[in-house]
Amino acid sequence: MEQTKRHDKRNLNTIPVGSLGLIPLEGTEEIGAEIDSHLVRWREEREGEHKNSLAFAGYQRPSYIINCDLPRFGTGEGKGVLESSVRGMDLYILVDVVNYSKTYKLFGEENHMSPDDHYQNLKRAIAAVGGKARRITVIMPYLYEGRQHRRTQRESLDCAIMLQELDRMGVDNIVTFDAHDPRVQNAIPLSGFDTVRPSYQFIKGLLLNVEGLNIDNDHMMVISPDEGGMQRAIYIANVLGLDVGMFYKRRDYTRVVNGKNPIVAHEFLGSDVAGKDMIIIDDMISSGESCLEVAKALKERKANRIFIFATFGLFTQGLSVFDQAFSDGIIDRVLTTNLIYQKPELLERSWYISCSMSKYIAYIIDTLNHDSSISDLLDPVNRITNIVDRYNKGGKSLKGYE
Repeated sequence: MEQTKRHDKRNLNTIPVGSLGLIPLEGTEEIGAEIDSHLVRWREEREGEHKNSLAFAGYQRPSYIINCDLPRFGTGEGKGVLESSVRGMDLYILVDVVNYSKTYKLFGEENHMSPDDHYQNLKRAIAAVGGKARRITVIMPYLYEGRQHRRTQRESLDCAIMLQELDRMGVDNIVTFDAHDPRVQNAIPLSGFDTVRPSYQFIKGLLLNVEGLNIDNDHMMVISPDEGGMQRAIYIANVLGLDVGMFYKRRDYTRVVNGKNPIVAHEFLGSDVAGKDMIIIDDMISSGESCLEVAKALKERKANRIFIFATFGLFTQGLSVFDQAFSDGIIDRVLTTNLIYQKPELLERSWYISCSMSKYIAYIIDTLNHDSSISDLLDPVNRITNIVDRYNKGGKSLKGYE
């Protein structure tokens, strides 16, 4: 209810950039349908004096999705084919580069799609548009090659190359979430690049599913599992009025295992954690090894409940290590978003909380289509403080809240 009211107050009477088009690529069909549903409903309900003018032609439609077929030849080569005209449209292309559940035939063998395959499909879709759209915005929640963001030896700079390639292909804006290092946008300094953090959705997900939390400095603390994540931890801590702690990783730089220097130990910097609930916040859970070791170290220091926030839950080594950690009482809840593919079995885990970002992305698309500012969407301080106040007034519970 609160979000509906906030939407109704938005000033979206400006002329749209162009007729809205949403292209969910292979692997984003589910979240694309959810985003489309929100857009259709809002535009049916919205009243505007200019709605019947020529500039608003096609403003209200039963769906804004434009299908892009991505067939493959027997060799595994492919192409992009748009099923309708996109001339003069304001296009939003949605891609999930880490959805490994999608497959295609390669010389008769089933092949799981890699990030490279998804990125190639994105370029095929842009090429199929052929420069006919008025504006192209790529919504890439998990930034392709975002972990290869800097050069420390003779190595490639894959993320920078990707951004420059999209820029040359005519992409006007790139919207991503919780970029591993936002400074990669320096590769395209004259193009639009927004990295969004789902801080509000994490707090909301926690408060909706866990009762009896005391959100104050004496009972809760925010933990960054490494020095690179301190900025997001400090933000959450400042908004909630909590202390921050940090672990830094001691690595063995004489060896390389699976492409990285192995972690020798996690050293802690911060105040006493005994008896306090912990929020461990990071951009992603890959294998989960790092965040679980941090959780164990906090438990050894007599921490109370431990909640893990991560924008992307990749779980590359499976869910069994988290099942064991939950069974052993090391973790209480793990919260990630639906921005990337989620295994069906993950959604069934009692320790897991999924934070939906569909409505938030729909807000961003709706606002950008009207060429309006998304600054208030990028800064959720007021929404976080409001929902925390509501939680406290409701007796440490959000029962009945939507």
